[in-house]
Amino acid sequence: MSSTTNSRQLPNTDEAPSREEPASEPPADPSQSPDPEPDTAPETERATGGDEDAAASGEGEAAAGTAPEVTTTDGAAPSPSEAPEQAPGDGPEDPAEADGDAPAAKAAEVVEAEEAEAGTADGGSPDGASEAAALPAGEAPAGKAPEAAAGDGAGDGSEPPKDEPPGGGPGRGWRGRYPFVARALAWSTTLVAAALVLFALLMPSQADKFQPAEFLRLPVEAIFGAALLIVLPRRPRIALSVAAGLVLGALTVLNILDIGFNEYLGRGFNVVLDWSLFSDAQAYLQDTFGHGGALGIAALAVALVIAVLTLMTLSVVRLGNLVARNTATATRATLALAMAWVTCATLGLQYTGVPIASEHVALVVQERAARVRQTLRDEAAFARISKKDDFANTPPDQMLTDLRGKDMIITFIESYGRSAIEDPLMAPRVDATLTAENKKLKQAGFAAKSGWLTSATYGGSSWLGHSTFLSGLWINNQQRYRTVTAGDHLTLVSAFKKTGDYDTVGVMPGIQKGWPEQKFYGIDKLYDAFHLGYKGPKFSWSTMPDQYALAAYERLVHSKKHDKPLMSTIILTSSHQPWAPIPKTVPEDQVGDGSVYDAIEKAGKRPADIITSSPKSKVEYGKAISYSVTSLIDYLVKYGKKNTVLIYLGDHQPIARVSGDHASRDVPVSIVAKDPKVLDRIADWGWTDGLRPEHDAPVWKMSSFRNRFLTAYGSTPHP
Repeated sequence: MSSTTNSRQLPNTDEAPSREEPASEPPADPSQSPDPEPDTAPETERATGGDEDAAASGEGEAAAGTAPEVTTTDGAAPSPSEAPEQAPGDGPEDPAEADGDAPAAKAAEVVEAEEAEAGTADGGSPDGASEAAALPAGEAPAGKAPEAAAGDGAGDGSEPPKDEPPGGGPGRGWRGRYPFVARALAWSTTLVAAALVLFALLMPSQADKFQPAEFLRLPVEAIFGAALLIVLPRRPRIALSVAAGLVLGALTVLNILDIGFNEYLGRGFNVVLDWSLFSDAQAYLQDTFGHGGALGIAALAVALVIAVLTLMTLSVVRLGNLVARNTATATRATLALAMAWVTCATLGLQYTGVPIASEHVALVVQERAARVRQTLRDEAAFARISKKDDFANTPPDQMLTDLRGKDMIITFIESYGRSAIEDPLMAPRVDATLTAENKKLKQAGFAAKSGWLTSATYGGSSWLGHSTFLSGLWINNQQRYRTVTAGDHLTLVSAFKKTGDYDTVGVMPGIQKGWPEQKFYGIDKLYDAFHLGYKGPKFSWSTMPDQYALAAYERLVHSKKHDKPLMSTIILTSSHQPWAPIPKTVPEDQVGDGSVYDAIEKAGKRPADIITSSPKSKVEYGKAISYSVTSLIDYLVKYGKKNTVLIYLGDHQPIARVSGDHASRDVPVSIVAKDPKVLDRIADWGWTDGLRPEHDAPVWKMSSFRNRFLTAYGSTPHP
């Protein structure tokens, strides 16, 4: 080293520059140096060979191709060989570090980016923290700079920059300032994610099965999933996590649909056939809660689906990252849980009757797949069944010979089920009504016999019950309904029409749009909601009170002169859920165009008053059934004639909130006539006298009624 000093030498080391007066930055152009020495500068650069510059500035600056210069107080750069070493904390900060170009800063930025992406469970520790902890003190993990391994410089004796808040670097944000809060939030988020995944894996599909024991089980799907996430590399792991989250979210949505369908229709959701029912559900909501209420409920439903899919996916991804960062711990836990599951499954261990070893999701997926296969097979099988008919080729003169000349009325009372007659809360009112109305019938010269039919539907989808009863085929889903109504299978209505001796009429106030099924049923003239002259208010879903519908039938149809007897099909809707508000009977001369019902509708209960309460719903349901039965029998007593024959029945049981979980699908059916010969024809049926069937009266499938009825009244089978 040269002993000659020049203007580029450092000042005396005892006079270190003050921290308040940082060294001025060297000019970009070396020619502008205050005291350039072209002879010595190149020698200095050749002597150092860039080695000391690289050691001082680190790999980051070497990669960038820049080497910082240290200057004197007068702006001259000292010779590297004569520059004294500064202790940490002495002298100004390295400008490269202040600008974030130092290797430690860059490594910290990378770690922080990984930390933000992974969302660590320990409150913000980087993914590589466990790796660094396993190495000796001061040794950096492979592929990382020593400064990165040391973190933000804590513990190395250096002072943090003045503008850096205590507890973390500039990139740490609120996690560095509030480490305890960050750690608590991270753990809470992880626990919520685990709870959501376990809930999805163990969630029952029926509301009555929600009990603590269902969620205190070991799901085998979680054990297998954890094992896969442990062994997979990062990208496949994330892809599997996203796919698993979406699948779990979809299964959760389907389970929610199952709960709703079991509550309202007594069966699970059919992923092949039931999508078309959402339009009917929307119409029902609009009739019940108004246009705004229906839109709000629909928007909430869509938001719920999106939220379930999103949260479930994020939860699985988070848990997958946690497993990958803690491979050893996750492996031990997974093996322990697997052994516990095998032990519980082998020994058949249970908690309050619920098996601890769960394979719920696997069974649900198998069940849904089997349901789809069965639906597809059933479609082809039912198409063949519907083409077979014992009375398809019966000549007109051999059809219903014992009912010729009778005015026939077939009436469906909405949701009139066995529960209305036998449930302790509803039965007293309904039974009293049936007793009183039966007494009216006897006084008017009528008699009745009653029994039970098992409906093809439950809680709703009334058209399935109607088509089953009239066609003699078991129509228990939408596909069967579409298949049968697209054909020419004989119905009770078309059987009367086939004789050539009847005019067929339909009075259906619940129909508010085109109804192509009219042709299938054999109805010549249809009176729907828009052809009965009603000017009054709707009663929730029901477009008009039953009393008005029957009065309109009398005014528009029955009172008119006819060349032939009538075969009339009437559907009464006042007992349709939500059973609020309920109409009241008014004097017949006040019915008019229905405007009289305005005050009654306004004074009635609102759906929101009863829809969430099972006891209230039961009470109002009983009132609605009593109103419908009273309206029908009052009409028959007043306008029925000697040749009038009435068949009336319920189409299905009410929803589970009223009929109870796992209620039967039985509905009452009655035949009423003045002519005793009509009831004599069914004496061997074993039905109960009167309008109320006994508990032990015969129970038939609803689909069997058509053939029994045709045979009893003189029809000759001709397949």
